[in-house]
Amino acid sequence: MSREQTFHPFARALHWLMSIMVLSMLFIGAGMVSTVAEKHDWLLAIHRPLGIVIFVLALIRLAFRLTHPAPPLPADLPLWQKLAAHGSHVLLYALMIAMPLIGWGMLSAGNYPVTMFAGVHLPKILPTDPALFAWLRESHRYLAWLFFLTFLAHMGAALMHGLIRRDGVLQSMTGGKAPR
Repeated sequence: MSREQTFHPFARALHWLMSIMVLSMLFIGAGMVSTVAEKHDWLLAIHRPLGIVIFVLALIRLAFRLTHPAPPLPADLPLWQKLAAHGSHVLLYALMIAMPLIGWGMLSAGNYPVTMFAGVHLPKILPTDPALFAWLRESHRYLAWLFFLTFLAHMGAALMHGLIRRDGVLQSMTGGKAPR
């Protein structure tokens, strides 16, 4: 595939790295809220810094995407599918940025430290407020479900393009050869 038909190698590397990170984060978060055992603290110690890393990488990825546009979608793709593709990408970027900020804000409002590693703490971004903490906690939970569903829809669409339509959309992100 030509350069115009594939994503830049840096964009592809970020995409796959972040897909692993986001999927891990979703399962870590689900495990974290469903246990009070010793694993809770261990999962929390992974969840917080991983969220911040995802946030930073999402900002880098967004900046790169704005300067390196995506390859065009197939001309024969129905308009509603093109709109759904663009809308789901906007939603994924928004969630990759909003979820860590909401989590950070929630911890700040709950007066909990955001520990990165080895005792390094991020500053509070919101004042301590139990009501705000509760609201942000619920928001974080519901947006996590939206993130998971959007992630599944994105994977489903990629598989549809790669296995059913065979139109090169999946290969544009894998760097593989275009179907004949």
